[in-house]
Order: sequence, then structure tokens, then C-alpha cells
Amino acid sequence: MGLTGKAEDVEFPAIKSEGKAIGPLIDGILVINKERGWTSNDVVQKVKGMLKARKVGHTGTLDPDAEGVLPICIGKATKLSSRFINTDKVYKCVLRLGIETDTEDLTGKVINKANDTDLETLDYDKVKQAILSFIGDYDQVPPMYSAKKVGGKKLYDLARSGIEIERKPSKVYIASIDNIEFLARDIQRISFIVSCSKGTYIRSLCRDIGKKLIVGGTMESLVRMRTGPFTIEDSLKISEAQALLSEGLLEDRILTMGQLSELIQ
Repeated sequence: MGLTGKAEDVEFPAIKSEGKAIGPLIDGILVINKERGWTSNDVVQKVKGMLKARKVGHTGTLDPDAEGVLPICIGKATKLSSRFINTDKVYKCVLRLGIETDTEDLTGKVINKANDTDLETLDYDKVKQAILSFIGDYDQVPPMYSAKKVGGKKLYDLARSGIEIERKPSKVYIASIDNIEFLARDIQRISFIVSCSKGTYIRSLCRDIGKKLIVGGTMESLVRMRTGPFTIEDSLKISEAQALLSEGLLEDRILTMGQLSELIQ
């Protein structure tokens, strides 16, 4: 398949870079491994300053508390950003059962806690089956704390004003959920890897798993492992990119327009 449609295991061509000049005329994509605490725009501005580039953008926002793959488009490559936004994603997350928050992750205010009686009904098989039940097509209500627009307004702007509105569910697709692991033998903390379509909110998936188990759930952590053909193995942290730039080696990690054209064919 191409870079759109339902998520599945896709063989992408190996990514290798060609030599090029670093400077304001550079065109291509630098795959960054965003660290927790950075906004996606922080990364864009940092790369823009490092390369003294005129135009820089990204291919899909990661929340400040999330980590992982954030492809940064430079120069003419910014025109290709929409082609890569519409690609499937792979995430590794940790789900915390037993609590619900207003943001659906641990940065938010706790709005509900499960009682001991409900928590005692949990067992490993029950939790695992609830998680796996979301594989396939799935009508997902987006979180209030998200950049999704309703009536021309971003949901998180409304949420920060204390306004909660009804959100229509969106059709998303969960291709697979693998590597389910109960952390430190704690049945309330589970890590797993999700392969999903564009537009899927992993925070909301955690919320819905918690609802299915009646105890509530929220996302503890999130790492984006892949977006389209870009993987975390091919990414650089900002500090690593800066080190390569000072050594004159960063050019070898920037994908050229020719390489990107091959990826989107």
C-alpha cells in the first residue's frame, strides 16, 4: 500500500542520505527524536536556528509530554508535509488504570478514581482482552485537550476556558496492539505498542480501555516509534543533531528532495 489508508506492516525503502550543503538554501527532512518537555514548535524553531533555514515545519504535532519521531521539513520540503501527515503511525504507550484525568494523560487534573472493589475485579487476562478488543475500526471521541477544531475553535482553547462541548466520534483504525506488558507485576500499569491510522489519539484509546474495564484509565507516557517511513532508529535528539552540526556531519542525516520523492511514490 501507499502512505495512506489502513495501518499495516509496510516495507519502506531504507533511508540513506546524500551529501549537501548546510545553510539557508537546504531542502529536505531531518528526523528528530523529540524529547519530553519540548513542544513541536520548540523543535521547529531550534532546527531553524541551527540551519539558518528560511522555511521549517513539521509533519504532525506531538504533545509536549510525548516523545519520539518528529520529521522536520526544511525549505522546499515543507510543501511535502501534508503528504507525510496523512501516514500511519506506531506508538509505544503506558496505560495507567484506576484513574481518569481531564486531559486523558498524567499532566491533567484527576477527575475520577476507581474504588478498591472495582480494582479487585481486574485480572491479567481480562485487561489484555479489553486492550486487544480495540483492534480494527473504532469510533473514537477526540479529547477536549487537543488541537482538533470544532466550529473554527481548537478544543484545547475551549477546555482551558472551562468549556466542554460534545464531540462527534471519528473513525480510526487500530491495525495491531503488540508487546503487552504489565510493568513491575502491577496490573494497573501496562505498556503496549499500537499501530494505527492517522488521527488516532492514544490518550483517548487509554481512556476507552479504562471505561471498558469500568475502572477508568489515563495515558502515563507516549513515544512515537514511527510515522510513515520515518522511524525512531533513524532519528536524532536535538543535542545529537547539534553535535553532528559542529562536526560538519549533519548533512549526511538530512534526506534530500530526491529521496523524499521516492518515499511518496
